[in-house]
Amino acid sequence: MSQAEIVSFEPATGKEMWRAPLDNVDEAVDRARRAWPAWAAKPLATRIELCRRFANEVLKESDNLATTIARETGKPLWEARTEVEAVIAKVDISVTAYAERTGQKKLDSALQGSSAVRHKPHGVMCVLGPYNFPAHLPNGHMIPALIAGNVVIFKPSEKTPATGELLMKCFNRAGISAAVAQFFVGGPEEGKALVAHRDVDGILFTGSAQVGIAINRKLASNPGKIVALEMGGNNPIVVIDTPKIDDAVTLIVQSAFTTAGQRCTAARRLIIKDSMYDAVVGQLKSLVSRIIVDEPFAEPAPFMGCVIDNDAADRMTESFLYFLSNGGKAIRHMTRPDDNLPFLTPGLIDTTDMEDRPDVELFGPLLQIVRVPDFDSAIAEANRTRFGLSASLIGGSPQDYNRFWANVRAGIINWNRPTNGASSKAPFGGLGLSGNHRPAAFYAADYCAYPVASTEMEQPRANIGVGLRN
Repeated sequence: MSQAEIVSFEPATGKEMWRAPLDNVDEAVDRARRAWPAWAAKPLATRIELCRRFANEVLKESDNLATTIARETGKPLWEARTEVEAVIAKVDISVTAYAERTGQKKLDSALQGSSAVRHKPHGVMCVLGPYNFPAHLPNGHMIPALIAGNVVIFKPSEKTPATGELLMKCFNRAGISAAVAQFFVGGPEEGKALVAHRDVDGILFTGSAQVGIAINRKLASNPGKIVALEMGGNNPIVVIDTPKIDDAVTLIVQSAFTTAGQRCTAARRLIIKDSMYDAVVGQLKSLVSRIIVDEPFAEPAPFMGCVIDNDAADRMTESFLYFLSNGGKAIRHMTRPDDNLPFLTPGLIDTTDMEDRPDVELFGPLLQIVRVPDFDSAIAEANRTRFGLSASLIGGSPQDYNRFWANVRAGIINWNRPTNGASSKAPFGGLGLSGNHRPAAFYAADYCAYPVASTEMEQPRANIGVGLRN
């Protein structure tokens, strides 16, 4: 890839898929800045109607968009189709969220006039998208931002620009101009320039903690710019007493290996009571060995595709070897069938005896297993992380779940459900290295508009009752 263009490859085949020259940051921001006043002045009903038309355009394009997602990410076609469905559903959810989270309020106060609370858009919002859900996750920022009256510059991950381009064409065909919903081709340097640009009013980011921290640091001296960071997790799934071994194991597999483990909410650590270890791990090993790993359009349909590229596959392989070299015991080896392609088989490794387990997000199909003697130890182990995105408890009583919910530090806490698959009708975000207390999904409306408090009278009326000379 030259310095002047972005090139996208199909990870499952290595074939080139898309290329385009880099865009100019100043020109893109200027175009957005000039388009913003007219878009913000449109009635809310008009902006909502245009977003609904976008949903219809995505519906028309659903087969093509799902195929593009599958080709560009390597995820199975069935999963790409569920992502397209989430894009469409996001519009109605965002309309409801805007009304609930940023609704207008007006209170009459007799001689004191009235007081009101209304919301204004920030202006030019830059959305920096990830590669794992290249349509759904950025769309989860863009729809709320557009409804609120912002204009959007969307820079997709340089690994998934073809999906981003197709998504933005759906906005433009719906009647939202290419200046209001703007597709931007760029790499890391262009991303940094957008973050720092004086005429960008907000940064809505989904991606790694490393990049999110860099954004936060860059903007630390600029409190006027809204920043929403949705980062990763070192997420625990805790198993205590349950007779439902098959169901528990299925939930573990769904949590750890959906999307080849490339979800920020994926389970990275299985924390399990000693008394449940043999039964659960034995069944888990058996089920994992049945997982089909293949290219997106294979028959029968695979459960897992590949990871995003060969660099990611190399890092995962190196991480597995690190665990083996530092006290980890392989339950099921993670293997790479073809050195030239980024397919990995799901790995299981017992890290109980490791003296210093790395607190990092390993973005791929590798699950660490940690044995603990009791529930208190399980909760303590779950909290042994600087991240705080997602956690699940499998088994136990309602009282156990209440303890788990009260004591585990995470923004998403589930019971007898996977760590992933969060609802767009709820807030989505985490603590620590997982986010900056600006949850997305249903609460995205909160960072897409700011509240303005007013006291109002139709005519000026005032007096000073004390402290004046006659």
